[in-house]
Parts: sequence; C-alpha cells; structure tokens
Amino acid sequence: MSHASPSRRTFLAGGAAAGAAALVGLSAPGAAAAAPRVSPHTHIFYYPWYGNPEFSGQWRHWPQGSLTPPDDISSNYYPVLGPYDSGDRYGAVAQHMRWLRQAGTGVLVSSWWGQGSYEDQQAAVVLDAAAEQGLEVAWHIEPYGGRDAASVVADIRYISERYGDHPAFHRDPERGGRTAYYIFNSLLTVDWSALHEVDDRAIVMAQTWDLTRIGDFGGVYTYDAIATANRPDWTEVAAFCADRGMVWAPSLGPGYLDDRAVPGNTTPTLDRADGATYDREWEYALAAGNGDAPPDWVSITSFNEWHEGTMIEPATAAAPGSLDYLDYDGAYGRSGVRAQTAYLDRTAHWAARFERALAKAARHARR
Repeated sequence: MSHASPSRRTFLAGGAAAGAAALVGLSAPGAAAAAPRVSPHTHIFYYPWYGNPEFSGQWRHWPQGSLTPPDDISSNYYPVLGPYDSGDRYGAVAQHMRWLRQAGTGVLVSSWWGQGSYEDQQAAVVLDAAAEQGLEVAWHIEPYGGRDAASVVADIRYISERYGDHPAFHRDPERGGRTAYYIFNSLLTVDWSALHEVDDRAIVMAQTWDLTRIGDFGGVYTYDAIATANRPDWTEVAAFCADRGMVWAPSLGPGYLDDRAVPGNTTPTLDRADGATYDREWEYALAAGNGDAPPDWVSITSFNEWHEGTMIEPATAAAPGSLDYLDYDGAYGRSGVRAQTAYLDRTAHWAARFERALAKAARHARR
C-alpha cells in the first residue's frame, strides 16, 4: 500500500467513457446476474486518494513513479474510467459503487489518513454514493505521521461523531452495532491497550496474525494477497479469535504487481493466472475458519489499489500514452469488454458462496 503527499484532468474521453458506459449493469450469467444482494460479511479495501486537476486542482497518486497522467500512470494496469478523481461524486465514485454492488461486497473499507486529510475530505462523497447502492462504509486507518493507540482512539471518536449518523456508516448488527476499523501496519505500535476505551463502539482490527500482538484488538486481518497465496497456517489465529469473541477476517486478492509505481522495487509479484490465483485465495480463506466453521468476515485486497495491481475495478489496455498496460483478457475465459468485469462477477460468485457457508454453519450451531 502506498500513499502520496498532497502536492501531487480526468481522462473520460472517447473509448474510456464508452467502455465505462458499456459496463454499467453488465453481469455474468448465473449467480452474479441472479443475486443482487450484497454480502455484509465481505469487506473490500477502497482507496479515495486519487485526484486530477479537473476536480481537485492537481494530480494525486496517478503520477507516482515520476509518470505523467493522463497518458502514463503509476500502475501496470489502466482503469476503464481513466485517471479519475475520488471527489467525482456523480461520475467515478457513483460508478464505483455500482460496480461494488455488482461484486456483491456489502462493506467497503475506505482508506483514511487522519483528521482533515484528503481522504477524510472525501468521506462524505464515499458515504453518500455508497448509500445509494445500499452499501456500508468501514474505515482503514493508515499509518499517518504520529499515529499511535491514543491517536487512533481519538480518530475513532472523531469518525463516529462526524459520520456516525450517515445511513451508509457501517454497523455490525451481530456485534452490538459496532463499526469496523482496520489498522494497517498495526505492528508499528507496541502498546494498543488504549483501544479498550472504544470497545463499546468499535471493532478494531489488527493487521497481523502474531498472537502476541493482537490481545487488545477486536479482530484480525492480514491484507497481504502474496502471503495468502503462500497458504500460511492460520489455525491458531482463527482459534484464538473464536475463543475470545474476536473477528477473524483473512484477506485475499487477485494478484500483486507494483513495478511501475515503485521503480526498482524488489517486492515479489503475484500473477493473476487468468483468475486462478483469486479462486485459490478465496478457497483458502473460506477454509481458514475455526474448525468446520468459515471465518467471520473476509477482506478483499482490493477494489482500486492501482499502484499495487491488486484491484478488481475494471481495467483496459487501451490507454492513450506510450506505455503498455495489462488487462484482464483471459480471466475466467472472457475477452474484450466482458473481461473488464470478470473480477467483479467472480467476486459476486464467491461472496454468495461465503454467505451460504455462514448460513450452513449457523444452522449447524443451532442443532
């Protein structure tokens, strides 16, 4: 996960705009087309940090890696919507929410970089657009400067007081109406005991499965799709969470590739394998509960983290610049425009399967 400083023109012309319009409402045969419901247990990481001169007065994030949008952007993939602005409430953001509903993901976990940050300024935009599609918004508290346990407690109070009355504000009815707050890179802080001050309103999620570092949290997630592809042993963390009434939300994703956003980076990559990687990670995550039960939630990395190539948001290779871009052609046997929504529709398939598994486990527990 990367973040650019605030000092960083939409491209919605021609083929990009036509492509986006063609995708609205497109769904796969079968489960995705027949199941408009969303899964309240399927969470997906969402990034409202993008900007362009038309809406924000400047580029944000798209130039990372010394690139020059709209022709060249900091990703090995190019969005169907072009380098959009996260403040484009009735354009890109509204389309995102339609796509998220198509994907069956009930809760988007919005990246948040502190009180008054650019991402905080987009929160109302995200909430309003989510509400129109019957989605909920939870929060991904990132490692902004000076973040510690006390500041996160203050952040949770700020977010709940500022946005808590919004109809799209996430509250889990199975856990006392509390809201999920994911803490990215939680290992940066050692003492998280202050979190107990907000136990009544927050399910605070640690990003680690180190059992010695999660005792003060309300749950655990993993974020890293590369780690999931390596099939780590999550038996102990799943049992630990179950025994203590904590939420276990393993993370999964379709792939990972950040070469263009971080030139010279030696981070491993994770090939999508035309969707096979995503399916394997879903299968593994759903089997990573405690005993015969599935996990409480799953968390998807990601809807639109373009820098790291983990997104399921529709992509196209038909970009205006000189760089070559990847696309989803071949994913699940699709090509052309239909391939652009392949990961949305496959997510809907898996989210529905997850809900069925949860319902089956609940029936079994009542016997």
